[in-house]
Amino acid sequence: MKKIALIPARYGASRFPGKMMAKLGDKTVILRTYESTVKTGVFDEVMVVTDSDIIFQEIVSNGGKAVMSKKEHECGTDRIAEAMELLDYDIVVNVQGDEPFTQKEPLEKLLRVFEGEEGKKVQVASLMQVLTDPQSIEDPNYVKVAVDKNFNALFFSRSVIPYPRAKDVQTIYYEHIGIYAFRKDTLMNFTRLEPTPLELAEKIECLRYLENGIPMKMVVTEYMGVEIDTPEDLEKAAKLL
Repeated sequence: MKKIALIPARYGASRFPGKMMAKLGDKTVILRTYESTVKTGVFDEVMVVTDSDIIFQEIVSNGGKAVMSKKEHECGTDRIAEAMELLDYDIVVNVQGDEPFTQKEPLEKLLRVFEGEEGKKVQVASLMQVLTDPQSIEDPNYVKVAVDKNFNALFFSRSVIPYPRAKDVQTIYYEHIGIYAFRKDTLMNFTRLEPTPLELAEKIECLRYLENGIPMKMVVTEYMGVEIDTPEDLEKAAKLL
């Protein structure tokens, strides 16, 4: 299978404007994300897709590959779908631009679910990690996911799911890590789907799949990185350098 990683990156962000160009050590967040994705070595190509001349120049001036997005988009998946129209790959991985500690092992596990007879049934997959910190579980910036016995997503929410009403039951909480893998046709079909009520309410784009009856396979990883959503996240990330 031919595999490409596309990194959607817009300059504006409601919670942390300009976060892609924020300095994390001696490099910007977006450059670190691009370089760490290339370093995994699991892709035939890695490319940033952006609506910003500043981000575009940041990548290409440092020897990377980037393409300008021509349209306004509600979510990163729509943005990379625009770029994929002219690209010929079997599997597309959407690596969020604010994931500067992208690692090889989680991506390999994610891509593996598309292999073999069972893998032929998988249309889209994503990563999650066990969440244990009570403050993070309560934090709406941490998207939680509930799964079935086969690790297909049941629901994504910024609220606490599942709600621990039964205090004598051990509850496992999973944080959704915003890295997705698609078959190309699935990605292109996504752009034809209108934003859905739950997606709009939660501001979680992958709910669009579930609301249209498209299963999403979830893969557990011990990723333990930091997604840069707020200035406080940037401070946490700096401690991991």
